Amino acid sequence: MWTKQQIKYHKKAAKLLIKIKDLTFMHIQKNKSISEYEIQQFILGQFHKYNLETDKDPPIVSFNKNTATPEFYPKKLSEKLQNNTFILIDLWAKLKIKEAPFADITWVAFYGKKVPAEIQKTFSVVVTARDEALKYIKSQLKNNRIPTGKDIESVAFEIIKKARGGEILHELGHSVGIKQDHGPKPNWIYYKNKCRLSRNLAYTIEPGIYIKNKFGIRSEIDFYISNDYEIIVTTDVQKEIIML
Repeated sequence: MWTKQQIKYHKKAAKLLIKIKDLTFMHIQKNKSISEYEIQQFILGQFHKYNLETDKDPPIVSFNKNTATPEFYPKKLSEKLQNNTFILIDLWAKLKIKEAPFADITWVAFYGKKVPAEIQKTFSVVVTARDEALKYIKSQLKNNRIPTGKDIESVAFEIIKKARGGEILHELGHSVGIKQDHGPKPNWIYYKNKCRLSRNLAYTIEPGIYIKNKFGIRSEIDFYISNDYEIIVTTDVQKEIIML
C-alpha cells in the first residue's frame, strides 16, 4: 500500500502525463510528416521538461499495422505520418522523487477525415470492456467487497471474446510500481490473481484487441481503491478516438 504522499505523487504524475499526451497530439498536427520515432523523442523531451523519468523502456508510439504489436518501440528509421494513419501512444513516467510511483496511460488517434468502420467498431468494444470492468469494481465496493484480479479480468475479457474482433495479447491490467512501471506479479488484474486488490495502490485497466497486420487498439487508465472502499480514477478516460 502507498502512503498518502505517494498517492499525491502518483496523481501529479498522472496529471502531467495527460498534459503531455495533449501536447503530443498537438505536435503531431503541426508536423504532418513526423515519424513514430520522432514522436517518441518528443515525449521523452516533455518528460525532461516536466521533471519526469521513465524506466528501462521508452514510450510506445505506433502507426497502423504496428499498433497490432502491444509493445512496439520504434527505431530511428520508422514509419512516417501519412493521410489515414491510426496512431497509438503509451506513456508512463514518475516524478524524479525517491519512492514516487509511476502513472501509465494509453490513447489512440486518427490522422484523416474519417475513422474506418472496423477501427471504430473495435475501439467501441475496447472502451466497453474497460468501462464494464470499472462498473464491476464499483458494484463490488458498494458492498464493501474488493474483487479479485481474476474476476475483474473475466468481466472485461468476456466482452472482447463475444465481439470476436481480434486477439487478446496481454493481461487486463497491472499494479503500478515505484522502481518500474509494472508492480510485481501476482498482484495484477489477470487470471492468475485470485486475491483481492490492495487498497491505496494504483492499478491499470488496459484492455486491448489486436488484429495481426492491420491494427491494435488499447485504452489504459489508472485507479486505486481508497480506505473507505471508493474507486478513484486518477487519469482521464478516453471516450472517442481523437481526430487529428
